[in-house]
Amino acid sequence: MSNKKASQYHQVEIPPPQPFLKSLKNTLNEILFADDPFRKIRNESKTSKKIELVLRHVFPILEWARGYNLEYLKSDVISGITIASLAIPQGISYAQLANLPPILGLYSSLVPPLIYAVMGSSRDLAVGTVAVASLLTAAMLGKEVNAVDNPKLYLHLAFTATFFAGLMQTCLGLLRLGFVVEILSHAAIIGFMAGAATVVCLQQLKGLLGLTHFTHSTDIVSVLHSIFSQSHLWRWESGVLGCCFLLFLLTTKFVSKKRPKLFWISAMSPLVSVIFGSLLVYFLHAQSHGVQIIGELKKGINPPSITNLVFTSHYVTIALKTGIITGVIALAEGIAVGRSFAMYKNYNIDGNKEMIAFGMMNIIGSFFSCYLTTGPFSRSAVNYNAGCKTAISNVVMAVAVAVTLLFLTPLFFYTPLVVLSSIIIAAMLGLIDYEAAIHLWKLDKFDFFVCLSAYLGVVFGTIEIGLILSVGISVMRLVLFVGRPKIYVMGNIQNTEIFRNIEHYPQAITLSALLILHIDGPIYFANSSYLRDRIGRWIDEEEDKLRTSGENSLQYIILDMSAVGNIDTSGISMLEEVNKIMGRRELKLVVTNPGTEVMKKLSKSNFIESIGKERIYLTVAEAVAACDFMLHTAKPDSPEFNNV
Repeated sequence: MSNKKASQYHQVEIPPPQPFLKSLKNTLNEILFADDPFRKIRNESKTSKKIELVLRHVFPILEWARGYNLEYLKSDVISGITIASLAIPQGISYAQLANLPPILGLYSSLVPPLIYAVMGSSRDLAVGTVAVASLLTAAMLGKEVNAVDNPKLYLHLAFTATFFAGLMQTCLGLLRLGFVVEILSHAAIIGFMAGAATVVCLQQLKGLLGLTHFTHSTDIVSVLHSIFSQSHLWRWESGVLGCCFLLFLLTTKFVSKKRPKLFWISAMSPLVSVIFGSLLVYFLHAQSHGVQIIGELKKGINPPSITNLVFTSHYVTIALKTGIITGVIALAEGIAVGRSFAMYKNYNIDGNKEMIAFGMMNIIGSFFSCYLTTGPFSRSAVNYNAGCKTAISNVVMAVAVAVTLLFLTPLFFYTPLVVLSSIIIAAMLGLIDYEAAIHLWKLDKFDFFVCLSAYLGVVFGTIEIGLILSVGISVMRLVLFVGRPKIYVMGNIQNTEIFRNIEHYPQAITLSALLILHIDGPIYFANSSYLRDRIGRWIDEEEDKLRTSGENSLQYIILDMSAVGNIDTSGISMLEEVNKIMGRRELKLVVTNPGTEVMKKLSKSNFIESIGKERIYLTVAEAVAACDFMLHTAKPDSPEFNNV
């Protein structure tokens, strides 16, 4: 190749110009419709068929209901009854955690699952309330309204926050803005969830120890101070009862984990705990010995609550703030859980559809006395292990909850609160994923730092501080990725035309008088100054090395732009500045493999004219061969040498 002239190499084409509106349309399509969800609808010619496809897109139940059979129904009924046995005690427990009437936990397991069954795209997700969102609701609303002093207003604000959460979720789905939720990195979610689980477990010591007065703060210092400052009020009866039930629940979880076929043991254990706890209290009159009980639960299905939504200026801000934050957390958890189980069964779920489904079930739920719901992992795992086939399992669960509300609520009168605390602690311990944290430490120290920061922020600060730290550090890392792209020296792997990072491939050799730099990312205003300085530093280091070794002086700087997906005006100005600096230092800039967007902008900015078309090559190998040819055939002061 070294005996070819520059004119014999492949020319880098300038892309044909596109009208602005067409270019804008293509860009928006890539951002908002990367999966092209309307492909089938667009390609259909019949209007009636298009309407059918639109309905099936909006209501996924119409898609899978066509192939539904008795075998599926049998599996879904078993799954639905199994998750109902878990949903009923968990629902009551999580409502208590949110400082809401326990009956709301059952209400929230009736209406939302029915909506999700019609609009959701996951076959395995089991809908219900979750501990983290319940804790967030209590922590955020509790700052403005005391649930004990003003329970009615607190309840109405919870409904309003749920409405705003659903509205936000629906808007994100309709506008195809699902990537907003992904601002929370996987590492941040692990740390945040573990921190929230730790806080929830510590707060349940109130129930385990039979305390009536407790701090409203969520940080570990305040909680421990509240516990030990009231040591003289601890009730040993509650403590013994709670520890026994907690041991039972953890043992059943351990058995089910070791033998997955026995999943039903873990799934049924919360309901069994509630039944046995209620019987113990009833026959031993434990409520007379300091063991607190739920008391009366109102019979009947969900009463309407649309008229209870609060939109007055004084309270709407806290309801909106609570709704947005809890809604984002619920979305992140629900979509992640849905995708993980979809992966196991080899099918896809549409994240934007899921947002709309979550949003609608929370909006409609807020009209019928429900608070925030999503797809909790524990309930969905039971649904999956029970062999569910479709979202009908959610319908079966809702029917079971409805039967409970209509006929069985009096049976929960003697349920001890300490059992509910045990159920919550057992569920929360599963969210402290120390194995994932160890994996992060081994794989990526920065991700581990993100995880640890989120955890410590929640445990030693507040839920909001932990969330802000999680988002802040995730955004900071994103900015670092964009603002500090990798740039490294490339060398040739002998007897090939392949050029690779010399740190990755120590056997790759650098070429005399040539410096090949690979820019590993887009060039924007955020990183243009860094890249200019870093390129200058590489040149200085290379010239010093050549001067020390007595080799030929540096002549060409080859920039490999194969990984530069885009460039803005600041990036182009940086390239022009680098070219001028190199000209003053009697060096020549050569560009290889610029992409479509990059080439288009370089052409419009006249950068190609200033550098010369003969200095832009399709591959690094061709650029090296051309430069090598000129170094060996042209004299340094010849016009031909200066043009290449």
